[in-house]
Amino acid sequence: MKIVLILLLTIFSLLRPSSILAANQNPYWDVQSVDTMKLSRDLARQMIFDTRLEGLIDPQVKKITEIGATHVAIATPYDKEFLPVLEEWISAARKYGIKVWFRGNMSGWEGWFGYGKISKEAHRQGINDFITNNPQLFEDGDIFTPCPECENGGPGDPRTTGDTQGFREFLLAEYKISTDAFAKIGKNVKVGYFSMNGDVAKLVMDKETTSALGGIVSVDHYVKTPEQLAMDIEELANLSGGKVILGEMGVPIPDIHGYMTNDAQAQWLEQALNLLSKSQNLIGINYWTASHGSTALWFENGSEKPAVFVLSSYYQPKTLNGRIMNEIELPVKNAEISIDAKRIVTDTEGRFSILQSPGATEITVKADTYYEYKAKLDEIQNFENIVLKKESKDLFYKLLEIFYNFGYRFPNFRY
Repeated sequence: MKIVLILLLTIFSLLRPSSILAANQNPYWDVQSVDTMKLSRDLARQMIFDTRLEGLIDPQVKKITEIGATHVAIATPYDKEFLPVLEEWISAARKYGIKVWFRGNMSGWEGWFGYGKISKEAHRQGINDFITNNPQLFEDGDIFTPCPECENGGPGDPRTTGDTQGFREFLLAEYKISTDAFAKIGKNVKVGYFSMNGDVAKLVMDKETTSALGGIVSVDHYVKTPEQLAMDIEELANLSGGKVILGEMGVPIPDIHGYMTNDAQAQWLEQALNLLSKSQNLIGINYWTASHGSTALWFENGSEKPAVFVLSSYYQPKTLNGRIMNEIELPVKNAEISIDAKRIVTDTEGRFSILQSPGATEITVKADTYYEYKAKLDEIQNFENIVLKKESKDLFYKLLEIFYNFGYRFPNFRY
């Protein structure tokens, strides 16, 4: 009877859909997230005592999934008190097939919700206990940040304390204890992504530290113009030697951007994403925030602002398919196709499939012994027949060319 029951449960688990919505299979960036801090952290204690507020969770996670996000950023504290609320958020994420970026913290680090301040050692112990005691919360592919904006709590901001090396050592210790804890529970969760103020990142994230933390710099970065945002990404990448993730970005922040209409918010975001989509150093974005703030994507009644459609168009980009041929109608394999930050190579049939951001305007094709091909995307009439011209022709190619000019074709031949 026990064996039969196990078999029935196994069959049921295979037949039961794992999620309602299909996860985004073709994201433009490795991490495409929307932050829920205004609900998941700021209302965390209220949700414990007023379960009606939990009704806000499911629709928000659903909306975030629908716009093409790969992750939902959840900022609920890691303390035991808030575990029931965190579990509600996690349940919604699993329901809709979206990964979780854990961006909470131990409340005592900054003194949230009346918690007393804790030491670095107590913080590490709290993080270890949170992970090892709650393996059910985590899933392969999630991201876990043990301490977002660490400079806001604990010993303080290294820009004022002067203890830059001590701050680095704290991050490294947090990274190690979290990595070890996930190894203990057998979960492949990405660790680190220590978001920090841009100026703190420039001070702390030297090449040695960045490499030891997984090669990633995460910044919570709010600046006046899209151009400044794009330039800062490149500067951080060059200084750190790593890839950059925007741990938080959004508009408008009144002290920085002033008042913006909803259309102006969408226009700023469109300009920023267009510039960011061209960077090979940026691998992720967490838009802050989903709702209940000046930068919100959705009104509090759940209706979309124009910015939602802008973000969705970049989180769910168009896929461009085509084929590269030469002048004698043979496919060109291993040709490099470039559209903005995206790079792919053609297969043995000369075929390619590449993501195209909404702001992309040009395609470049390079291949050994061929002239470089560059064209405006809107001027190409047939992507199934992009023709490269030979720069260097060997004897065999010249013979094929002679036969071709006499009307011969080589449909099954590969050069």
